[in-house]
Amino acid sequence: MQTSPLPKRPDVALTSLGLGGAQAGNFGGERSDEQVAQTLSTAWDAGVRYVDTAPHYGLGLSELRLGALLRERPREDYVLSTKVGRLLVPSPATAHERDAADNGFHVPADLRRSWDLTRDGIRRSLDDSLGRLGLDRIDIAFLHDPEDRMDEAVAEAIPALVELREEGVVRAVGAGMNFSHHLARFVRECDIDVVLCAGRYTLLDHSALADLLPAATQNDVGVVIGGVYNSGLLAVDRPGSDATFDYARAPRALVERAHALADVCERHAITLPQAALAFVAAHPAVVSTVVGARDAAEATDAVERASTTIPTELWDDLRTAGLIPEDAATP
Repeated sequence: MQTSPLPKRPDVALTSLGLGGAQAGNFGGERSDEQVAQTLSTAWDAGVRYVDTAPHYGLGLSELRLGALLRERPREDYVLSTKVGRLLVPSPATAHERDAADNGFHVPADLRRSWDLTRDGIRRSLDDSLGRLGLDRIDIAFLHDPEDRMDEAVAEAIPALVELREEGVVRAVGAGMNFSHHLARFVRECDIDVVLCAGRYTLLDHSALADLLPAATQNDVGVVIGGVYNSGLLAVDRPGSDATFDYARAPRALVERAHALADVCERHAITLPQAALAFVAAHPAVVSTVVGARDAAEATDAVERASTTIPTELWDDLRTAGLIPEDAATP
């Protein structure tokens, strides 16, 4: 599988498709250890060598599971990212509850997430992640979802990550979130290497074209795209009226727009998910697209979709129909 190095850290090269770790943390439903193992093995056998996880995913379950599986593979053969900013602390008062109610992860709520963007908090978060993963290093550390704490993130958390990078604890640092304008601020103001942008650069949402992607190009910062299907609306050939967008029921106007996209795709014998993956991967700032998979079949689907050759005429027709911007990069 093709790889792309981070512009500032060429020793960190990400495969064009990465495996997201939320489902390994039982996001959206419970999965067995065997299901997670089969999912990772399927992606690995297809050439995927970039894996992204986070403490947030299943209150540490994703890191525990993926770490155990990755320890069976040569450490130099893959790139691993995790996230910092929220510590996991014991919560006996909620141990009888489930985390799914508030966060979508089907695990016991015997831990809770506690924000800590201080230098000590960032270092502890990374150390805790290394403990759960059972690995001696993490390649990329992202500050996770700090949209409500941006000033503190810029002044304290990112400098703490940079310090860890300079010490050699991690090889690259950045931030991951659903807000492209905040990520653009990190790119412009901080010494970071890569960002993970979820849901703001897709066939339906082009907002990162106005801020993040130009800033990343100008500042030699790599961009990882997550949420390429906008949580469901672009994940099937023809979405139903109950499709989701950003984890909520999609507005009717967006469902209609997705159908308009699907109409053009079908004329070229291409599926909506195939076009969705190809579209985001074409931008020169994008180094990888992270896709979650609930099982081995979905991992196989992701790889097959990502390897599809899209006719140039498809993009021309989407531009003519006003469904993608005139200046959007396409394959």
